[in-house]
Amino acid sequence: MTTPLFQPMKLGKITLQNRIVMPPMTRSRASQPGDVANDLMATYYAQRATAGLIVSEGTQISATAKGYAWTPGIYTAEQIAGWKKVTDAVHAEGGAIFAQLWHVGRVTHPENIGGQQPVSSSAIKAENVKVFLDNGTDEPGFVDVVEPRAMTTEDIKQVVADYRQAALNAVEAGFDGIELHAANGYLINQFIDSEANNRTDEYGGILKNRLRFLDEVVAAMVDAIGADRVGVRLAPLTTLNGTVDANPIETYTAAAALLNKHNIVYLHIAEVDWDDAPDTPISFKQALRDTYEGVLIYAGRYNGEKAEQAISDGLADMIGFGRPFVSNPDLPERIQNGYPLADHDPSTLFGGAEKGLTDYPTYNEQPTYSK
Repeated sequence: MTTPLFQPMKLGKITLQNRIVMPPMTRSRASQPGDVANDLMATYYAQRATAGLIVSEGTQISATAKGYAWTPGIYTAEQIAGWKKVTDAVHAEGGAIFAQLWHVGRVTHPENIGGQQPVSSSAIKAENVKVFLDNGTDEPGFVDVVEPRAMTTEDIKQVVADYRQAALNAVEAGFDGIELHAANGYLINQFIDSEANNRTDEYGGILKNRLRFLDEVVAAMVDAIGADRVGVRLAPLTTLNGTVDANPIETYTAAAALLNKHNIVYLHIAEVDWDDAPDTPISFKQALRDTYEGVLIYAGRYNGEKAEQAISDGLADMIGFGRPFVSNPDLPERIQNGYPLADHDPSTLFGGAEKGLTDYPTYNEQPTYSK
């Protein structure tokens, strides 16, 4: 009998082999100069193509959208060609892959964006937030972020246009669709959350105004590539990178309603995932389910049993497994067969080469086990 997690499902025009998602995870292995996806990254993603859906690591939509050293972009011809290697490799293994498009806003440092001052909804510095720079070694150097400048209306129009073009570039690069990164304290989240946005124009103040930037970006991307290829990631209850909302349940239920009007193909919810974090209230999950009619994805602290339960209960359609995918390229097979999971090496998450990226064996490749 096929359990809920291993039933195929439709996502727009494509059919996924199971309901397991490899969510976006920054790995910082893009080729320099130019922040270009490469053969090493193609191998990494292809190894994990048994996921029903892969969402790529965040890829910046412009040179000034970049937050960290060695992350890939998707705004030059060379970058598009680099990502084509990745999508071809994943598709050759029978997988499906969406590109996560991001602009980090204030979560960066001038050294990462050509010496410019970062931008945000407002001139509010994110407190106790660090990013990493290329310090001339394979080890990233961490520094505090700086105070951003508030975006002008013209800045906003330009970034909306950048998102639209990035969506078109992603399709050109062979991605099956895109995921808008509107979570984890990055630029769109800096507009949505009340305590990160002190604007007094049509992009600040009341909730409708704080959701306007999200609305305009999604509308532009849906117009460019079609709603059936656009997903959105939100993080309603996290306070990552200093973004806090005074009424997150109200705010994010309204955001889900807005996204439902755009008929996007999926809504991806990042739950708080540190060990002693509170669970997302079931009542809130039910409200999201009642409000948003497309495919609902949740990620955060799930194992196989919890994932099966969430799908069986009707609260989720797919489940993302983040860090387990780092060290378990065959994660779906391990979950399905009850095989033990390997632990990842935290020191190899960001930067470097093959070590900690493509050298994790599958369960059946491990010399200590026999078939």
